[in-house]
Amino acid sequence: MADAAGPNRTSKISIQPLVLTMSSPQSKTLAGQRRNRCPSCSFSHLPLNKTPTEHAHLKNLVWKPWKGACVQNVLDSVVVALLKDPNRKFIFAEQAFFQRWWVEQNEKTQEVVRKLVDSGQLEFINGGWCMHDEATTHYIDMIDQTTLGHRLIKTQFNQVPRIGWQIDPFGHSAVQAYLLGAELGFDALYFARIDYQDRAKCWIDKSLEVIWLGSRTFGSSSQIFTSAFPVHYSPPTGFHFEVDDNDPPVQDDPLLYDYNVEQRVSDFISAATTQANVTRTNHIMWTMGDDFQYQYAESWFKQMDRLIHYVNKDGRVNALYSTPSIYTDAKNAANESWPLKRDDYFPYADRDDAYWTGFFTSRPAYKGYIRMLSGYYVGARQLEYLAGRSSSGPTTFGLGDALGISQHHDAVTGTAK
Repeated sequence: MADAAGPNRTSKISIQPLVLTMSSPQSKTLAGQRRNRCPSCSFSHLPLNKTPTEHAHLKNLVWKPWKGACVQNVLDSVVVALLKDPNRKFIFAEQAFFQRWWVEQNEKTQEVVRKLVDSGQLEFINGGWCMHDEATTHYIDMIDQTTLGHRLIKTQFNQVPRIGWQIDPFGHSAVQAYLLGAELGFDALYFARIDYQDRAKCWIDKSLEVIWLGSRTFGSSSQIFTSAFPVHYSPPTGFHFEVDDNDPPVQDDPLLYDYNVEQRVSDFISAATTQANVTRTNHIMWTMGDDFQYQYAESWFKQMDRLIHYVNKDGRVNALYSTPSIYTDAKNAANESWPLKRDDYFPYADRDDAYWTGFFTSRPAYKGYIRMLSGYYVGARQLEYLAGRSSSGPTTFGLGDALGISQHHDAVTGTAK
């Protein structure tokens, strides 16, 4: 974990696959909501509804294996797992990774993936080239890297991301809420890292989820439903299911010595209730997965299949596969009045005297180089437009790719080893 002066973090893949939602009959309508297609998602009026959503948060600085992890394995494995059950879902954010994988696939695989996207099993969220930093980036660079990713998603899948997913940047700017949230057309914004004291207060006030007013000048047109995770972007304790994790799997064969269905259901309901106590409405979201995980997606999906089955059989909680889009729709349908937030989420501290502020000014040469090339990129694109893009010669895409990756929250910040 990074420290306050200059966090040195190894670039990583973080994968959060399960969102558990509880549904309730209260919540004031969220402006601009688009309904998500999910015929299998039926929210009951139980005390708690939990919707699992599989998603991947991938660090753009890593493609080759790091500690045995490989993004190609994640995508290969997830596609196979999704095809086994139409109820399973997965979300993916960083297009720098996805596009490298996509161009290596044959037409048959690409068609399969298109069908998964069309059905809602695979959903692109955030959708930029990377998950950009919000403190040291220029707003034009944030727009450019987001545009690059969204354009390819629109071209290849005729889809437009509707959810902001900034789960790992070290604090959050109101510009993200307004310019890269509401103005972008997002219906909601989700993240994990807020000051530890702020989070503790939010637990008490049940204000982890708010309507964030990104600009006082533009008023209500700049506001967006915003959700900070109760702890972090990993699953609750005891529910990590990577092949090398030590958390107990659901063992449902009564002939085996480690049969534990009742215990695992009890653990599940206990964790859900704990989160429900700091959440408005009876929808909660669990992010299932973590850094460099889903190398073998079936190990996660198989356990989630069992948990959903036995928890729903128990009847105290309703669990189902979901996505943040579906979760947002459920919150929207609940007629709740949400707190209004007017300021930002800076600076970020994760414990006493551990402020993540050193990265504001660290690696100044790198930050300056990015800013200089950003200006060149704008000028080069204007000339390219006037002259016409060559179908065979060089284009500005390579520079856009490099600059897009440089906006990553572990790149321009200087926090990656």
